[in-house]
Amino acid sequence: MYFLMRCLHHAEQDAARDTHRPAHRSWVQSGGDGTATVLIGSALLDENGASIGNFGILEAADLAQARAFAEGDPFNRAGIVASIELTPLPETFQAHRIADPMTLRR
Repeated sequence: MYFLMRCLHHAEQDAARDTHRPAHRSWVQSGGDGTATVLIGSALLDENGASIGNFGILEAADLAQARAFAEGDPFNRAGIVASIELTPLPETFQAHRIADPMTLRR
């Protein structure tokens, strides 16, 4: 199953994001130690270009696995994330059009 993951961050978290970004990127690359596959993701910005969160398109067995991935992210564990939103994508989602997934498939 595919999910849109949207994580909004608490305000003024730039320094904390900088500190935890290497661990966050490792988490994404590992798929949360195999919990999910991250096809694509990026920072979310406000209208002034300030970072307010992150998003990703995940492939996971079910909603529980997608949530485990999101909740296990170092950004979340460090208290940076204010809210996590997971939205199932339709079966017609064309994941094959994303040529270079962020997580290596096993």
